[in-house]
Amino acid sequence: MAHRSLTLLGLESSCDDSAAAVVQDGTGGPRILSSILQGQTGLHAAYGGVVPEIAARAHAERLDLCIETALAEAGLTWADLDGIAVTAGPGLIGGLLAGVMTARGLAAATGLPLWGVNHLAAHALTPRLTDGLDFPYLMLLVSGGHAQFLAVEGPESFRRLGGTLDDAPGEAFDKVARLLGLPQPGGPAVEAAATGGDPGRFALPRPLLDREGCDLSFSGLKTAVLRLRDRLVAEQGGLRESDRRDLCAAFEDAVATILSEKARRAVALLPGATALAVAGGVAANRRVRAGLQAAAAEAGLRFVAPPLALCTDNAAMVAWAGIERARAGIAPGSDLIARPRWPLDAHAAPILGGGRKGAKA
Repeated sequence: MAHRSLTLLGLESSCDDSAAAVVQDGTGGPRILSSILQGQTGLHAAYGGVVPEIAARAHAERLDLCIETALAEAGLTWADLDGIAVTAGPGLIGGLLAGVMTARGLAAATGLPLWGVNHLAAHALTPRLTDGLDFPYLMLLVSGGHAQFLAVEGPESFRRLGGTLDDAPGEAFDKVARLLGLPQPGGPAVEAAATGGDPGRFALPRPLLDREGCDLSFSGLKTAVLRLRDRLVAEQGGLRESDRRDLCAAFEDAVATILSEKARRAVALLPGATALAVAGGVAANRRVRAGLQAAAAEAGLRFVAPPLALCTDNAAMVAWAGIERARAGIAPGSDLIARPRWPLDAHAAPILGGGRKGAKA
């Protein structure tokens, strides 16, 4: 039986991107009617990372404009919406509060139902928005604050197969960029510098590949780059451009090798998976993506990587997750609260520590 059409406004403010989007799910499948994002890179550039207080203030100033623009671009009014979805966690508490309180105010003013969405669930469900994947599928979330392998078995069913024990890979890219005097964000800077570099010149470790399972670790890899840099500086009196390129290539190759090998192990833990999917900013790295594609091909699985604009933080994924929650019969609630920690798999042991861009979950 066909579902009735649902049109939701989504809001996202968990880190340093203010976003609003309108997504409609009808007889022809889901459609993104608008997706507006205002980044904050310029506000934080001088500090080498996201400053939570600055981010929260910017969200409070920008969300209303994002919402107004999203509705205008979609050609809709409040009367055309069936509900609102907002990221309620995990993330930076100030940004989450800005989004949640905005959404609660709008719900009270319009009478629209409101669904709180787990930011990681929104990422994990994105391949259903973009590619219509059937459950179950394997999802790798790789970003500045998170790294997890998830068995996505339903709109509210996520089983963690492994995750990072320390740094997330995006965080490691940022730190290596700073070590080597490259600009932020570190992912694109390291990838650009690695072009033409020799990944075999320096022997970098592959942490946890000698341990069974799908857990990840990147802190030791970052430290190994630091030691090599210091050794080169001591021996040569400085770092040559060729050294920088080769260090970046070696680091990028190590991350790609770790993720692809752990993906192979994760695939083995989810027989019957319909696909291997990936989301998060690190999914944009060409070497990482190629390694994951190879792992999927070896297992005879479809490989799905949503468009980059939907891999990184955005509000379309939040609106879609709200639609999934509504379809699953999850009751809306106007009294939702911001949750800086919100694990997807409540039965998995907590991952210790927290990333620069938010709490691990």
